[in-house]
Amino acid sequence: MPWYIWLLIALVLGSIVGSLLLLRDTADKMPISKDKLELMRQRNAELEAQERQQEK
Repeated sequence: MPWYIWLLIALVLGSIVGSLLLLRDTADKMPISKDKLELMRQRNAELEAQERQQEK
């Protein structure tokens, strides 16, 4: 293969890896308050209870 094909492959792979690293660095965790987390757990428990009742 000619040298410019290898250069093109290296550039494409470099841009993919660079984009993934940039995405990882800019990702932020979403802080959830304790109240909302508890509310989510309660709703999840209620849904699971309803699903168990429907299966019976």
